[in-house]
Amino acid sequence: MTAPHALLYTAPGCPHCPGIKAALHKLQQEGVIGTLESHDITQQPQQAATLGIRSVPWLRLGEFILTGAQTPQQLRHWAELASHPEGMSGYLAHLLREGDLAEVERMLITQPHHLGALLPLLEEPSSPIQVRLGVSAILEQFEAQPPLQQLVPQLITLSESTDHRLRSDACHLLGLTHAPAALDALQRCSQDEHAEVREIATEALELLQSNPK
Repeated sequence: MTAPHALLYTAPGCPHCPGIKAALHKLQQEGVIGTLESHDITQQPQQAATLGIRSVPWLRLGEFILTGAQTPQQLRHWAELASHPEGMSGYLAHLLREGDLAEVERMLITQPHHLGALLPLLEEPSSPIQVRLGVSAILEQFEAQPPLQQLVPQLITLSESTDHRLRSDACHLLGLTHAPAALDALQRCSQDEHAEVREIATEALELLQSNPK
């Protein structure tokens, strides 16, 4: 685990900024975050514009971007999550629950190596429908591209789940990979006991066989 770096932008008169800055200092003293870099947005408008900052407080904690008021408990939660490799799944789930699909898309287009962090959100039974739909919408944008093709082994494992809904999702995504390595799993699922899985697997097979990579 590596304590994340914190980059904070504040502004004079911001009611929430002093509390966030003080909480981050405390987390730094405790070793929960590594380094803390703080800037006044009015003194560095060009840098702020480059980062796409529209309001303050604005905080980049590791690879997580947080805006608006945050309690000390929330900051601790995100700092601890940012120090774990699996923390990205929690962050992406948070964005999707908040309806911020655009931020998830922006992040994964520029950092496609994080695409696999979406798969646990499909596996989680408690994931709300907007999260599941958001995951599918984003993964579909990577059709036939290497970042999605690299997930074929994980998707094959998901296609063997006891949850027919998860098997269906996996089959749909396996078809979108256009990868020959997905063929055996899709053929197996085309004989699945559940009609929905069979239908989606058959459609995915047709897509894969007509667009092999």
